[in-house]
Amino acid sequence: MDEKLKAFGRILQIMNELREQCPWDKKQTLETLRPLTIEETYELSDAIIKKDLTLLKEELGDLLLHIVFYAKIGEEQGAFDMAAVINDLCEKLIRRHPHIYGDVKVENEEEVKQNWEKIKMKEGRKSVMGGVPESLPALIKAWRVQDKARQVGFEWDNIEDVWKKVEEETQELHEVVKEGNADRIEDEFGDLMFALVNYSRFLNVDPETALERTNQKFLKRFRYIEEVAAGQGKALTDMTLGEMDAIWNEAKGRV
Repeated sequence: MDEKLKAFGRILQIMNELREQCPWDKKQTLETLRPLTIEETYELSDAIIKKDLTLLKEELGDLLLHIVFYAKIGEEQGAFDMAAVINDLCEKLIRRHPHIYGDVKVENEEEVKQNWEKIKMKEGRKSVMGGVPESLPALIKAWRVQDKARQVGFEWDNIEDVWKKVEEETQELHEVVKEGNADRIEDEFGDLMFALVNYSRFLNVDPETALERTNQKFLKRFRYIEEVAAGQGKALTDMTLGEMDAIWNEAKGRV
């Protein structure tokens, strides 16, 4: 523990020095850091998906730097400092885990999550959905709002009914496509995606991770097509779809 506290104190001291001496660090604000933090978060996500623990360690450090940076700016503005951030977090964790720090009894993970939502409502949150950031990517947001609704019992009874909803939305999309109404097509397409996210929850599959795995698989196979084409002295634009598809099928057995 002493070594960890010493390391944390070191980054706080380095941040103080950077803020005082480095021209770039001195210029940063909450607003200029925001897009960089989003980028760092996605880089951390990439490391997790790749299961690269060495890269994960590096990206965690980068994200920690941003947290320390925000706290330093908060301190300069007289709003809060790193100690206040950490202490508020500790108090919140204790408050929201009465089954650990109080006398509440729980049987499983589901009851823990239900209690968590009840406690947040008591803290002043007006809506169960209040904790879902508006700027979340749509796919992740769909998962989060559905999970939030589940915590208060607004949920399908079984997975078969969820799949029937997917089939229903698929049929509705198919019908509006025939009509050619762009606005209705977009609406029904969104409904279908929302239903598929719901189904993914029942399968215990993270839709964001699943889609990214497919993205990576597609990229590897497409690059294979490019490599084979280049080896044949051809450009993709000069190849027929049939030729590219044949290489694609070969790629499926390799990557």
